[in-house]
Amino acid sequence: MSYRSLQRAYQIWAPIYDRAVVGFSAAPRAANIAQIPAAARKILIIGAGTGLDFPYLPANTLNVALDFSAAMLSRAVPRAAGQVQLVQADAEHLPFLDGGFDVILMHLILAVVPHPSRALAEASRVLRPGGTLLIFDKFLRPGQRAPLRRLLAPLSASLATRTDVVFEDLLTQRPELDLVEDQPAALGGWFRRLRLEKRV
Repeated sequence: MSYRSLQRAYQIWAPIYDRAVVGFSAAPRAANIAQIPAAARKILIIGAGTGLDFPYLPANTLNVALDFSAAMLSRAVPRAAGQVQLVQADAEHLPFLDGGFDVILMHLILAVVPHPSRALAEASRVLRPGGTLLIFDKFLRPGQRAPLRRLLAPLSASLATRTDVVFEDLLTQRPELDLVEDQPAALGGWFRRLRLEKRV
């Protein structure tokens, strides 16, 4: 799916997005964000959507939230409440300098973007050495057959998500990132919470 198609899809999704995802995503979001190191000062949220992560962010941090969809970001404004800077931009071409963030959140975004490997590469680029990357999304595991999920992939892509992304395939392209925690998060482990650290 192209970013133009994503824009159209999320214009439709935006009014119902919260109702669709809050139920299964609230607890994993909170659990992931609770792992943000106390020393973190600059946090980037890639794929911020309607701002469902914002209530869980720590105090006294500089928070930047990015999304490609204007329709989604408009709904994030009340949750930002002056504590989060909102940026409309492409996750595959981040408008930030290298190593500028202590922590990056990627919740329900890698299975949405057209090229998840590019989005992960960009997240790694703007994460400082020693920084933390927190991911929550649906992934297949290496070698997992999951015929129904693979069969649904073309249909789900038309609905602005994918069901056939293997995270380990993405990670092999990023040797500077170490996976330090991998927890099942929802739907029998299809959704996972991942914590990664960038090597110094």
